[in-house]
Amino acid sequence: MWETIKIEWQAKGAMVLFLLLTLWWILDPIVLGRHHERIIGDFASIYFIMALWGGIWGIAVSRKWGGHKSVMGKAILMFSLGLLAQVFGETVYAYYSFVLKVAIPYPSLGDLGYFGSIPLYIYGSILLAKASGTNIKLKNLGHKLQAILIPLAMLTIAYFLFLQGYKFDWSDPVRVFLDFGYPLTQAIYISIALLTYLLSKGLLGGIMKSKILFILFALFIQFLSDYNFLYQVSRETWVTGGYGNMLYLSAYFLMALALISLGTILSKLKEG
Repeated sequence: MWETIKIEWQAKGAMVLFLLLTLWWILDPIVLGRHHERIIGDFASIYFIMALWGGIWGIAVSRKWGGHKSVMGKAILMFSLGLLAQVFGETVYAYYSFVLKVAIPYPSLGDLGYFGSIPLYIYGSILLAKASGTNIKLKNLGHKLQAILIPLAMLTIAYFLFLQGYKFDWSDPVRVFLDFGYPLTQAIYISIALLTYLLSKGLLGGIMKSKILFILFALFIQFLSDYNFLYQVSRETWVTGGYGNMLYLSAYFLMALALISLGTILSKLKEG
């Protein structure tokens, strides 16, 4: 009982934090003016605390599932570490904007965190699929076709959204790598999560399906956020504290809630 109340408090804390940060995002340009000299305390320098909140509580939930000793515990841990990697990237970007007061370079040190979250999300999605019994269900021919067609579809979508007509600049090979790496590797973890959702109906009586959908939606918003960032940067329209940062906040919020909600399942199983 007490554990359930604590988990509900964690979720409510995430909701309150999201509402406060959203209000901050709305009022920031009104109070300070759109052309003010940005300072520490602006929305763009603090909204990453949502990812920090989700990462910390996600690790706590992972430990309740057995941590690295269980497949589900490791899956939750990977998603939590992915959020903390985003915190690193956001912190570096805030340092560029508010301490050095320079335009955020791309690529930069912050991409170690941003891109580093992708393999963590991929591994987390693989573990989530394993915990759901997806590998067993792939014995079905129809499921095998889904396992082939969904990733191909996602990679095709990623190509046409990001890379169609791409102009290679080999004077900056790291940028070329990231320009391809971000959309294509993110398509992988979304494909795995989508497959897991479609094939997990029987897991724990179906109780996990809504939770996996939650994670899938969070990963999709993360994908959309990075797409928007790359699109705006390529056209030099990215604005610190703009709607792009709000998209990232939404992705962090959804992932935080998804991870916290996985703790409620465990509590219900224990109580049942």
